[in-house]
Amino acid sequence: MQENLWGNKMEHFKIEYLPPEEIEKRSFEIITKELIKRGISLPNEEALITKRVIHTSADFDYAKTLCYSKGAVEILKVLIENGADIVADTNMALAGINKTVLAKFGGKAHCFMAKEDIRLLAKQRNVTRAAVSMEKAATIHKPVVFAIGNAPTALAKLYEMAKKKDWKPAFIIGVPVGFVNVEPAKELIMKTDIPYIVNRGQKGGSSIAAAICNAVLYQCEKKC
Repeated sequence: MQENLWGNKMEHFKIEYLPPEEIEKRSFEIITKELIKRGISLPNEEALITKRVIHTSADFDYAKTLCYSKGAVEILKVLIENGADIVADTNMALAGINKTVLAKFGGKAHCFMAKEDIRLLAKQRNVTRAAVSMEKAATIHKPVVFAIGNAPTALAKLYEMAKKKDWKPAFIIGVPVGFVNVEPAKELIMKTDIPYIVNRGQKGGSSIAAAICNAVLYQCEKKC
């Protein structure tokens, strides 16, 4: 009985075998049509980023919750094109960022979370590794784009450091996911003069942080 039911259901589906580039193209076409159907119009400079986030998550809420500071996309492009580094708060985000494209512009991607010295220092000071990782990132002697997809304490630390020191991040992608301190940390960043792309609310994640980075990297690559 179960096999027959399953078989009957499968008759309604047809699998198309397409090359990867065609799948992505088709996916973006579907996303564009769905946004139109929902009456959502995205600013041109933000559209490719928001659509890539939707492509990564299959979640159209991002069309309403992704927030961009004034001129954010152009600022981020210029940073990438001039060799800025990217610091992620998870190795998962680091793995998802297209480091080959980033390297074409002289940039490198980093994640310090798993470093032994970071772990020991965080334990000694009774703070999160994410917070200590942000301090480590601040010692990089070039502009740094922060891609935060997991740790709200990373955002809080960046806010604190930018207020207290003669230093600030070049750009913050603030999309941590979760329930504890996530929303307040995002709101803190949006109160600063630091250029940002932040997702309001509880949603986000490492894959979203990487997707935002890649959306900009691919736009920069096309200009080469």
